[in-house]
Amino acid sequence: MKYYLIAGEASGDLHGSNLIRQMKQLDTAADIRCWGGDLMQQAGGQVIEHYHDVAFMGFVEVAMNLRTIFRNMDRCKEDIKAFQPDVLVLIDYPGFNLRIAEWAKKEGYKIVYYISPQVWAWKESRVKKIKECVDKMVVILPFEQDFYRKWQYEVEFVGHPLVEVIKTETAKPAEVSFSDKPIIAILPGSRKQEVNIKLPIMLTMAKYFPEYQFVIAQAPSLDDEFIQGLIGQHPNVTTVKNQTYALLRQAQAALVTSGTATLETALFGVPEVVCYKGSAISYFFAKRLIKVKYISLVNLVMDKPVVKELIQNELTEENLLKALTLLLKDEQTRQQMQADYAALWSRLGERNASRLAAEIIVKFADVQI
Repeated sequence: MKYYLIAGEASGDLHGSNLIRQMKQLDTAADIRCWGGDLMQQAGGQVIEHYHDVAFMGFVEVAMNLRTIFRNMDRCKEDIKAFQPDVLVLIDYPGFNLRIAEWAKKEGYKIVYYISPQVWAWKESRVKKIKECVDKMVVILPFEQDFYRKWQYEVEFVGHPLVEVIKTETAKPAEVSFSDKPIIAILPGSRKQEVNIKLPIMLTMAKYFPEYQFVIAQAPSLDDEFIQGLIGQHPNVTTVKNQTYALLRQAQAALVTSGTATLETALFGVPEVVCYKGSAISYFFAKRLIKVKYISLVNLVMDKPVVKELIQNELTEENLLKALTLLLKDEQTRQQMQADYAALWSRLGERNASRLAAEIIVKFADVQI
């Protein structure tokens, strides 16, 4: 069968690569063409466009690049028509993928959406478009089944693919230690504009805890000069690249930007403070559009405040010091968080999500509709 996959960011590339491996085991003659990244290429997909070249995040950035985005969509549609896939597999990335889905449905392609857009957080009206355009929705968060059921739309829950990724990672031999001191990990994200706002506040913690080594997980998209300019004279701050999981395996605590990293940190069992601060304009719009109680996936899945969230004006040196001190010094806080993390594992579904998703996709590719 011929499969066309579209992923538009790093997490989609990771989950897409694991999906491709499982699809190739189930369909050994699979012809897989992608918009994705290096990991999907390494897994055996033919990557036509790299997400680095087509992804735009945030209200302002998207608005400034609309012409390029629409040009990319036209190029994608032309490539799909030339390839004529048996099934189109869309991985998250809703701003782009939902528009492609709408077009593809009219063209008569079969469509599977793997990793639902966060319609439960904002733009709930997009469910109507999903019901019209998407033949099969495969979700990875347990509460998404109930959400879609309210809209009379049945979806398939396969568990979260990070569960299998982190199980595999923790089974490997431990890496060489990053420091003789106990480590506090800093995961500031990958977008330069937001890192420039958040990281200086996160780094103020280094002076309060000289007995710890603070290690920044530096995203490949951020150049050394930029990061070093923010670090300045902190003697107990270092950086690592492409070793985030190895870092989390060694960390005693972590300061983490919102997003998938909050879930990864929790699955590694690392006590964390969630930190988010964006541009005033982006936050102004987000505050009015986003409806969920929490910003971190950990709290959303557990439906309670498992980890402390410091958002926008709450992300101050004083508040962060208080939260980090609790994580490091208060045994009851640490024990409660570990108990909640154990429940999180169970709730996310301890199964091979990529395998289950691949089985659904390969089977559906062979169905006449």
